[in-house]
Amino acid sequence: MLGKPSKQRDFFDSYIYENLLPTEHILLDIKQKIDFSFVEEETKGLYSSQLGRPSYPPEVLFKMLFLEFYYNLSDVEVAKQCKYNILYRYFTGLQIHEPTPDDTSLVVFRDRLGQEKFSRIFDQIVLQAKENGLLKERLKIVDSTKVIADVLMPNKVNLLHQGRKLITKAISKINPQKAQELAKKYLRRTKLFTRPTEKEIEKERRLTRQFIKDIKTKFNKNIDNLSSLLNSASLGRKKKDKLASFIDPDARFGKTKIGPEGNFCGYKAHISEDESEIITSVDTLKGNKDEGSNLKPLLEMDKEKQIIHKATVADAKYDSAKNRRYIHRKNMRAYIPSGRGSKKYIDNFSYDKTTGTVICQEGHSPLSKTRQENGYLYIFSTKSCKHCKDKPAACPKPNAGRIRLFISDDHKLKLLDNIPERKEAITLRKGIERKFGEAKKWHGMSRARYRTKRKVAIQILMTFLVINAKRITRLLKERSPARVFQPALAIRAG
Repeated sequence: MLGKPSKQRDFFDSYIYENLLPTEHILLDIKQKIDFSFVEEETKGLYSSQLGRPSYPPEVLFKMLFLEFYYNLSDVEVAKQCKYNILYRYFTGLQIHEPTPDDTSLVVFRDRLGQEKFSRIFDQIVLQAKENGLLKERLKIVDSTKVIADVLMPNKVNLLHQGRKLITKAISKINPQKAQELAKKYLRRTKLFTRPTEKEIEKERRLTRQFIKDIKTKFNKNIDNLSSLLNSASLGRKKKDKLASFIDPDARFGKTKIGPEGNFCGYKAHISEDESEIITSVDTLKGNKDEGSNLKPLLEMDKEKQIIHKATVADAKYDSAKNRRYIHRKNMRAYIPSGRGSKKYIDNFSYDKTTGTVICQEGHSPLSKTRQENGYLYIFSTKSCKHCKDKPAACPKPNAGRIRLFISDDHKLKLLDNIPERKEAITLRKGIERKFGEAKKWHGMSRARYRTKRKVAIQILMTFLVINAKRITRLLKERSPARVFQPALAIRAG
């Protein structure tokens, strides 16, 4: 049965809270400025209206989870803190004499909500920012950051053994005798701590393939899924979506930058941020997914919330004609710098829609324009470049007194957005890194708290919900006039 929070405060509660709470604290401001009452409505369908004992109020449980991600605590730690921390009890809405939900209640509540409900609650906080006029809706900043999986990376031999061990353990619950036979034949007591040779890896693959043949009988969906993963891992083919660990089967190997230090295993937090520094949408990707190819789902989330920007800015990972076309169809400008391998000097030209031609940074037009396959060839005279100091770096090399510039149809889309505001937008884009730094340093998002993608998605949503709540509170506090202390008038003696 759905529990209801108590709205009444007795004298003892009032006395304790009035005398022991700090005069100023960010949690007090968040409690005052952010309305969490919608949590009850969002969770109403998860509880029976009449049957069973009353649950802890969903708003109380959610605020405990909020504190957990705010201070990077575990379920056990936040439950303990709420027992004796007066500030925590006041923030969550617990009365002094009320029992405190334990860590198991938090786990059950989080599992009941699931990724979809957490996403809806995140959206409700964003909509509060929109209703209060805090979103500028001018510039949308898009980027992603890595979240390292909560697993140890086994080598190839240990990975295959890990899979056999997990399947054998699952079979033991259904057919103990069969599991015992498999353990004797295919499992060993020690791990391989040295780097395996190709001979050792091939031996392990053959053993694993034989193991899969021995469990041909279908047991249940979980074992069948593990067997499929193990079979895929034993084939030894180099593929982008290769399994990293059976403990977290959704984690994948990814790369954030050039060099070995850019390699990681885990997930990516893909976010869209308003210029006001409020995160408007969040998507969770596996580590091997290219965020540049997953721009559309993220922007569609903003569209569903009716958050409309005038431009989208992103880094070179999003540099593609497909992304620019999609952004333009949404009536936004696309401020995306050139990726690796592109001709940087092309960015020094702009496209004039009225004349259908390109113009150099000194304002000169080409002598001619010729249609070619997938684009146009523009020819400029070197005479107009004599007084251009940046010419060697800004233009292609001249040939026979002419400068030839080929602009593909795809790159023409980019030149449409090559306006003065573009430079400012690309500079502002760097501010999103502060959000990632805040999420990782203060709220524990550098490493996954949970395993599997849907659970890591909850962590990412809650982390940015907390960051949004802090930002919204500060903006609302700056907007409201400062209170001036006015002492009471002295009472004159009769």
